[in-house]
Amino acid sequence: MPNRRWMLFVDGENFTIRGQEFATKNNLGLKAGDYWKKDCFLWMPNPHPLKRPHCPTGEVQALDVDGIRAYYYTSLQADHSEIDQTEKVLRKIGFAPKVFKKEDKQRRSKGVNIALTTDVLTHAFQNHFDVAILIGGDADYCPLVNQVKSSGKQVWVWFFTTKEDGLGPELWKASDIFIPIDALFTTMWPAVSPAVATSATSAPSS
Repeated sequence: MPNRRWMLFVDGENFTIRGQEFATKNNLGLKAGDYWKKDCFLWMPNPHPLKRPHCPTGEVQALDVDGIRAYYYTSLQADHSEIDQTEKVLRKIGFAPKVFKKEDKQRRSKGVNIALTTDVLTHAFQNHFDVAILIGGDADYCPLVNQVKSSGKQVWVWFFTTKEDGLGPELWKASDIFIPIDALFTTMWPAVSPAVATSATSAPSS
């Protein structure tokens, strides 16, 4: 059988918040720069988002080596120049970014969830992928997952493995395949001393 076409959809707000918490708990040294902006975006220095993800059980071998497109959704309270700069950094990593402006300091933006949901459904119904890989742990995505599955597509969730690290059990159950990200994240952001990790994960966003 030919490998399956896939696209990646990252709830960057959710992943950043939970990734920062995971890093603090595990004394990982996040470093502000191309792969992390506090409370705005987070990725790993490797792998490239359009390369099929690592999985200890090997299910990903059914996917094409290269993905079709990788979307990253996030928001920040900033002017347009800073939003543009954030989009440039995410494009440099390999994402098609969608960065929304927050008007206040709320933790999450409704624009992220709406845009991600709309894009996943649009691409599913236009038959642009066989598998949607969702990076996000919010159980609010369960209706989206079930709708995509009803169209004959699969949804794989790639996230931290425990409820304490942000994974909603309902989302894990709704997905076709769950890919744990803990080991890869720990490898890409190596451990440092607790004092250094605390300092790194509390760095200013500018």
